[in-house]
This record gives sequence, C-alpha cells and structure tokens, in this order.
Amino acid sequence: MTRYLLLGSLVVQGLWAHAQIDTNIINNIRQEVANHSQLEMLGQQLADDIGPRLIGSPQLLKANDWLVQTYKSWGITARNEQYGTWPGWERGTTQIMMTAPRVDQLDGIQLAWSPATAKGKPVEADVIALPLLKDSIALQQWLPQVKGKIVLIAQPQISGRPEASWKEFALEADYKNFLARKEKAASAWTEGLKAMGTTYNKIQTQLEAAGAAAIVSSFWTGGWSSNRIFGTKTKKIPHVDMRMEDYQMLWRFTQRGITPRLQVTTTSKHLGPMPAQNTIAEIRSAVNPEQYVMLSAHFDSWDGGTGATDNGTGSILMMEVMRILKQYYPNPKRSIIVGHWGSEEQGLNGSKAFAADHKDMMPKISVLFNQDNGTGRISKLTGLGFLDAYDYFGRWFSYLPDENRDAIETTFPGNPGGRGGSDYAAFVPYDVPAFFLLSNSWDYGMYTWHTTLDTYDKIVWEDMKRNAVTVATLVYLACEEPEMFSRRKAQLPLNVEKGERMKWPEPTEANRTGKDY
Repeated sequence: MTRYLLLGSLVVQGLWAHAQIDTNIINNIRQEVANHSQLEMLGQQLADDIGPRLIGSPQLLKANDWLVQTYKSWGITARNEQYGTWPGWERGTTQIMMTAPRVDQLDGIQLAWSPATAKGKPVEADVIALPLLKDSIALQQWLPQVKGKIVLIAQPQISGRPEASWKEFALEADYKNFLARKEKAASAWTEGLKAMGTTYNKIQTQLEAAGAAAIVSSFWTGGWSSNRIFGTKTKKIPHVDMRMEDYQMLWRFTQRGITPRLQVTTTSKHLGPMPAQNTIAEIRSAVNPEQYVMLSAHFDSWDGGTGATDNGTGSILMMEVMRILKQYYPNPKRSIIVGHWGSEEQGLNGSKAFAADHKDMMPKISVLFNQDNGTGRISKLTGLGFLDAYDYFGRWFSYLPDENRDAIETTFPGNPGGRGGSDYAAFVPYDVPAFFLLSNSWDYGMYTWHTTLDTYDKIVWEDMKRNAVTVATLVYLACEEPEMFSRRKAQLPLNVEKGERMKWPEPTEANRTGKDY
C-alpha cells in the first residue's frame, strides 16, 4: 500500500478550474516518494562518505563535484559556479590529555581554522582560568600571567543537567532557584566581559598576543553532550572546544587552587585561498525557458558534526525533488533551477553573490522555495510581505496530502523582516517572492544546529519524505501557474522604536574573500 491517497482528477479540476493540472503527475510524485525514494542513500553519501562541508575545505569542493556528478547521472544539467575564494583549511585530529592532578583523556575538538600544534607535536602546559576582573586596566595587568599557559575562556555552568531535566524532576522551589541562578551566572559573565572591555572573540586575540600556549572553550548548548562548534580568531595558537563535563572539571580545579595540566595535540592544514562556489542545476523549459521556479538550500556546514541536518537535509531534499520532477515532469512550463549555496554559515555569502551576479535573472524568478532548519516536516510559512501570497499557497496547499497540509501554520501577508538567517533573504531584496519552508523542531536548536551531534542518525526520514512530496508538488504547481507569481507588497508594519514603517530590505554585499571574518 502506498503512503498517500491518490488524487481524483474531477475533484482537482473543481478546486482549480482555471488551471490545467495533470493529477497523474501529482500522484506519480507521491508514488515515487513512497516506493523509490533515494533520500536515505543520498544522505549517507553526503553526511557519511563526504562528511562536513566547511567553507574553504577540500570536503566542500568534493561535495560540490559530487552534486554535479549526481545531477548529471539523472540527466540534469549542473555546474559549479565560483563567486570568490576563502582561506583554505583542512581539519585533522585533536587529542587532549590531562596529565595533572591525575591522568585522563578528555573530550574535545579544535575549532574551525585553528592553527595546529607545532609539527603536530603536543603542547603541554598548566591551565589557568579567565577571571572576571573589575575593568580593562585590571585585565591588562592580569594578561602577563597567561604566558605559556593553556587558558579556559568559557562561562562556567551551574549544572550539567538540561533545563528540561530540572523542570521534570526537581521540586518546584529548586527548579525556580536553578533558573534564577542560571540567569544570574549568565548575566554576570556577560557583564564581566563588558566591564573588562573585551568579548569572546576579542579575548582570543588578546590571549594569543600575551603568549598563551593554547585556548580552551566550551560552547555548551544546554543539552546532553551537545556543544556548538564555530571558528577561532587565533592565528598562531591552537583553540579547542571541550565537552562541558571535562571543561567544568578543569574549571573547578582552578577555583580550588589546584593547577591542572593539559597535553594538547592538534593536526590541521592551512591551504591558502580556495574556491568559494555554488552548485547550480537546471531542468530547462521549452515553453518559458527564461522564467524560473527556484529551489534553494545552503550546502556548506560547520564541521563539528557532519552537517547532516544543517543543511544536509535541505540539500538532499532539493536533490530528490529535482530527480523526481526530471522523471515525471521533464518538460516544465517554466525552467526549474536549484541553488546549493556556499558560505551561508558566514552570512549568506553564496546566495548573495549569486543574486548580485545574476541581477538580470531576478525579475524572471517566479517563486523560490528555501529549506534549511533541520529534518522535521514543513510546519511554518510566512508570506514575507508579498500581498497575494495567500492566494497562491491557499490553492497550492489543496493539492497536498492532508497530513502535510494540516501540519503547516501560515501567516499572511507577513513581512520580510519576520524571519532571517537563511538564503531566501538574499533574494527578497530583489523583490523575488522567496519563501522559507520552516521545519518543526526535533530539538534542532538544542542538539543538532552547529553541534558535534549533527550526524546522519538524527535525520527523520518519514518527515523528509513528506517534505519531498510537498516541495515537488509546489514546484509543479508553480510551474503551471498561468502568470508569474505576484510581486505586490503589503503595507509593512510600524517600527515602534523608530516611529516609522518598516522598510523593504536592500541587497547587501557578499564576503567573497573571507577577509575580516
């Protein structure tokens, strides 16, 4: 038995009498996803075989080539399109040993772009913790103490248990006390750095200049064994992120007057400028070849995990949609194009560059569908200020399976500033009706967004298949629209603080060199 009920042609024609919709295509989409999905294999090839895809890394370039080859194997035209360069870096191994006050192997990973230890040999040194001092003068007076030391720079945690655990198991009074202590500790750390005239990024360069041997941080998400991994600002000394439990132990030692000692070994390679590129694939229309329905998903990732849900899931979703449409809708009424963007994680750089480099194409994009935030079924959509968006999605959603349609919460007309942080936002300034297909959580923010746990096993294939049906159906229906998607804009809301109406966003420049990032 197939996963979805099939549509009857008479019912569909009644729903949308002015459009010629071939229900066989919609039914074929459902049948293909139910019986012949390639999502899981694509996910293994991307997350397991290739792994993380940090901008400037050989792995990302390998992944770009894999995309092109895979599309071509399906008979779909594809290319890599370079828009700039980025400082190259290849991750190696990280080993952290505590040699005093006892011997233990600790769990950590170097941050992106971290320098390796000299010749890949260990750096061994005493550990010192960054104190909260009264002002910048006190900080400058303290800094000479870090010479030759390994420095802890992250906020200490008051508990290693997630907040949800406290809420479920603690007495109510204890839970409230925990929340108050947690807020107080976070505020004290933030205000302490501010009083010292420094920040998390700035202190790294200050410690390096003062002669520190290495830096240890711990960006705990608040969930079990989950740390976020970003990049370092150091140029000469290694910077590692340590599992919260091990980091807290080191911090406690320092607060009791015990001096722990670490041996840190990191291997990595700085490679010089590497190509920064997008991968573009297209199913060309013979009817309206210069009108486009566009798919969008960033392809790069941070590299603490394997980038499975950020944004491997969005990437393989769009691949699966293209594969299915090539098979069952090979002659679309508008060209179908997909952009797999580079360097989204550093500020939407790939998509911004594409939009700027193809300004003449922007008026020809009828509608764009972007997916980014995790493995869950599509659950939210906002009109982003496009006045007539409801008219389209109201009709289109009627063709979706009930369980797909009923899961989606919509807000119309919305405004362009309501959601940010993904590549659709690179196109909205050009008046492109670009929409973010938001997924439901599956604890994305706590456990997989930019974390060491963002791996293949966290992908929920049932929801991924629902999304493939939804997106492929939307693309087909958008291609069949008699006219281009309306670009009429709603009146934007007032900005209360400024006393004026919100303004439509304007294009911003892409970082094409990695400089000053």
